[in-house]
Amino acid sequence: MEKPYVIGMDMGGTNTVFGIVDTRGTVISKSAIKTSTHPDDVNLYINDIYVELSKLIDAAGGIDKIKGIGVGAPNGNYYTGNIEFAPNLPWKGVIPFAKLMAEKFGVPAALTNDANAAAVGEMTYGAAHGMKNFIMITLGTGVGSGIVIDGKVVYGHDGFAGELGHVNVMRNNGRLCGCGKSGCLETYASATGVARSAREILETSTKDSLLRNIPVDIITSKDVYDAAIQGDEVAKEIFNFTGKILGEAIADFVAFSAPEAIVLFGGLTKAGDLILNPIVENMEKNLLPIWKGKVKVLFSDLKEADAAVLGASALAWEL
Repeated sequence: MEKPYVIGMDMGGTNTVFGIVDTRGTVISKSAIKTSTHPDDVNLYINDIYVELSKLIDAAGGIDKIKGIGVGAPNGNYYTGNIEFAPNLPWKGVIPFAKLMAEKFGVPAALTNDANAAAVGEMTYGAAHGMKNFIMITLGTGVGSGIVIDGKVVYGHDGFAGELGHVNVMRNNGRLCGCGKSGCLETYASATGVARSAREILETSTKDSLLRNIPVDIITSKDVYDAAIQGDEVAKEIFNFTGKILGEAIADFVAFSAPEAIVLFGGLTKAGDLILNPIVENMEKNLLPIWKGKVKVLFSDLKEADAAVLGASALAWEL
């Protein structure tokens, strides 16, 4: 008899979310832990997952009801099941994560890039349902991407295709990225990038701002959003700056895959039109004429983290 459930897991730089998913794509239960509680030992992190996830598994009828585990992780290699040199995770080098999870839980496990997992979830259940050509961009602690062409996720020859967050968008004097390069899109268009922009703009601007009431070294993207919706001009400038860089980069991405849509997912999308309007304006401004007015920019239809959980879970049905 076919086992009725799989586990989908989304590993982010800040939080790890996991859920039990049934054959209809319903997340029947979900929980989360902090990702970086054990920066020196990935096995202790897996122990934490085991403790929390076992509660969900027991409530679903036990491990015998689970067909497998699918994981979406930064720098996750679909071909090998390894997490390799992920700049936003505390464990460096090559981590055989799928193997470790399979051994811990006693069921098969598969792994892919977290943004690729989100793309699969969005294509199956969300804003990209029915689309065969789109790009998913995740705007969280970092910037990830999943590229879908002709209905298939692009993995490349080594499993790492689609690292658009590490495309260089600032050739001269760009910000240092966690990957070791400078000027990566991630350093400008992520939640942490927005906070960095806030610090830089506040230092050079003479305008009054609600953000000046917050110590500059602890400003977050949410602080910028809260100020912007109150009409703060400096906060709006920060979002315009972020949207300009991301919109220009998206125009370049359109040139190589001609997507029907760009789907944006992650915490930064909560800023709504504050971030969407400058993205679309600057994308359109930089597109070749053949694509002007043809590429939609959409926010994910799925609940926060559900796209990646559902997408990762899809891997497990194939095990």
